[in-house]
Amino acid sequence: MAEIKKVGVLGGGMMGADIALSCGLAGYGVLLKEINMDLAKAGVERAAKSAAVWSGKGRLKADADQQKDAIARITPTETFDGFGDMDIVIEAIFEDLKIKGENYNQMEKVLKPDCIIASNTSSIPITKLAATLQRPERKARFLGLHFFSPAAIMPLVEVISHEETAADITDAAFAFCKSIGKAPIKVADCAGFVVNRILGAINDEAIRLYEEGVATPADIDQACKMGLGHPIGPFALMDQISNELNLKICRIFQENYGERFRPRPALVRKVDAGHFGRKTGKGWFDYTKK
Repeated sequence: MAEIKKVGVLGGGMMGADIALSCGLAGYGVLLKEINMDLAKAGVERAAKSAAVWSGKGRLKADADQQKDAIARITPTETFDGFGDMDIVIEAIFEDLKIKGENYNQMEKVLKPDCIIASNTSSIPITKLAATLQRPERKARFLGLHFFSPAAIMPLVEVISHEETAADITDAAFAFCKSIGKAPIKVADCAGFVVNRILGAINDEAIRLYEEGVATPADIDQACKMGLGHPIGPFALMDQISNELNLKICRIFQENYGERFRPRPALVRKVDAGHFGRKTGKGWFDYTKK
């Protein structure tokens, strides 16, 4: 097994930027790819902002020089040209099986034979993603690495193998996660894995309570924080993750598990209204008010 030294990250959004930051802080060279250079550079800027924010709050142990060095290790790109040197590539683009597969197929043309491909998918079964690979030998080196938001400070990573993932690849992925300060756990392949299936049930019941008029989103969030010890309530978390993404995940869960994960009407209405959460200024809460 070749030593992992260079990391490719597909997607410069919130998750991809934070994954790139975690790798940069651990000393890895990172190639951060987006569909154009403006978005790729924005991803690097997002990583720098995340480092400053979480360090300022004491949640990330990195001084100004360490942050600067980490960001300097992240190179933005709009092409796959440099991916031939990568030892592992972590895909962190949105939850669309077709789009993910198209990106894998482009990568396959340039990746070296021993490169590991990992998906940060939060809901799509790894077996389905592996099936999109055009080169059979790649499937043994493919698995899921599900990071959690905000990935710069959240320690957990779900490591998901499918039936054809080689044991040494799973071991290498475990070692890599530990090398960037994460706490990996092994999870069998299924839609949503462990955490998001539990979270999906919590979100569903929280929205149901709101729809029934039992309590407001603010009071339900307060109940979960004060009564269950959760660091953040379900509605605030949905707004942080994006209600649009939460709805996509619900529909993937419904496809795999049936009616128990049918999206709640209130969530559908939020998305139809464009109230995705923090990124749009409105969600379950109004973030435009100071």
